[in-house]
Amino acid sequence: MSPELISILVLAVVFVIATTRSINMGALAFAAAFAVGTLVADLDADGIFAGFPGDLFVVLVGVTYLFAVARSNGTTDWLVHASVRLVRGRVALIPWVMFALTGALTAIGAVSPAAVAIVAPIALSFAARYGISPLLMGAMVVHGAQGGGFSPISIYGSIVNGIVEREKLPGNEVTLFLASLIVNLVIAAVVFVACGGLRLWRQGSVTEADGGTLKGRGELRDQPQPTGAGTTAAPGTHPSPTTAIATRETAPAPASSLPLTPPRIATLLSLVALVVAVLVFDLDAGLTAITLAVVLSAVWPDDSRKAVGEIAWPTVLLICGVLTYVGVLDEMGTITWAGEGVGGIGVPLLAAVLLCYIGAIVSAFASSVGIMGALIPLAVPFLAQGEIGAVGMVAALAVSATVVDVSPFSTNGALVLAAAPDVDRERFFRQLMVYGGIVVAVVPAVVWLLMVVPG
Repeated sequence: MSPELISILVLAVVFVIATTRSINMGALAFAAAFAVGTLVADLDADGIFAGFPGDLFVVLVGVTYLFAVARSNGTTDWLVHASVRLVRGRVALIPWVMFALTGALTAIGAVSPAAVAIVAPIALSFAARYGISPLLMGAMVVHGAQGGGFSPISIYGSIVNGIVEREKLPGNEVTLFLASLIVNLVIAAVVFVACGGLRLWRQGSVTEADGGTLKGRGELRDQPQPTGAGTTAAPGTHPSPTTAIATRETAPAPASSLPLTPPRIATLLSLVALVVAVLVFDLDAGLTAITLAVVLSAVWPDDSRKAVGEIAWPTVLLICGVLTYVGVLDEMGTITWAGEGVGGIGVPLLAAVLLCYIGAIVSAFASSVGIMGALIPLAVPFLAQGEIGAVGMVAALAVSATVVDVSPFSTNGALVLAAAPDVDRERFFRQLMVYGGIVVAVVPAVVWLLMVVPG
């Protein structure tokens, strides 16, 4: 048995054990990285740790720390009420506002994880306050980021168009952008309907006079109720994605009881500073967020005393462990081995769909940009035969490799998982994993059928 095949089988075993036993998958993945890296790949400790996502570690810790401070001093509550006023009380519009906001950020040049890091904590705080499915809100944020992610001036768009030009392939920047935008918009609409968005829309609006609760809540008495603010739902009691539209048992405070105190003003300025630092000065989102959180904690220690304990440490362990193992796979050539095996198939259409699936599966655990950079050149030999349109194939690969970022093992999915307050985190992780699996299974085939086969 080849080392590459062994490493893939070990990854499958890690998933099975973590699913059937109450063990953090990240801890299992660290152990697997040590075993496979040492015994199979002949890597030393430096080679194993080469795949440790240090930048993602800092982003997860920094962003969750900053927004834990914001929750403790009431800033996120103020932002939630401001969002309600922005859409005139129509809570059902908020997921679409978050979709548009992250899409606009990535379209003008923000890196997708940076946009998600900025928007997700606010969006999920809103979801927790009004009983909206966290899966719905998280998916809208991630798909919004990917929907705008391939504009001609965006990071993803510039990279993919640069690869196409370097490989001397026909390209179309507008087609690439519209393909990603339309696919993510359609998926967002499906998720909105599937996760109770229409029923939420029928519940009407919220007003400050009734304390910010949904009108018509008598119709929701038979629905599962989320737990009160500041608690975590017990397994089996948190609302499912299709029913998580009930109001909170404890109504949120009206906007009049949420004045802009000095700590809240300073926190809002810190969030603005985070946006400016990331988008304008191209500073690291994690390092900037943790610096701002430390400053706020130093000035108002009473408001921030519990914030460090609210950092999503289990999520950090989970994501960093799995990505370290994926780094071992990359170091030992497993990903290249799989891609070259598919690229050598003599049937261009079959090779095309398999490359889309490889891009989706690997990108669910690794860098989307890195996967696109590896797979597009692998497609060059059969694209040169002229049997498949290059523009459609590149668009299909780009969409397949990025739409799966809702996976909890990807950077965007991990940020959504870490940012969700007042949820049963294990349940939410399973929901994201199942949803990510559905996207991986369905979307590559659909985009191949629509974008590659006609060409």
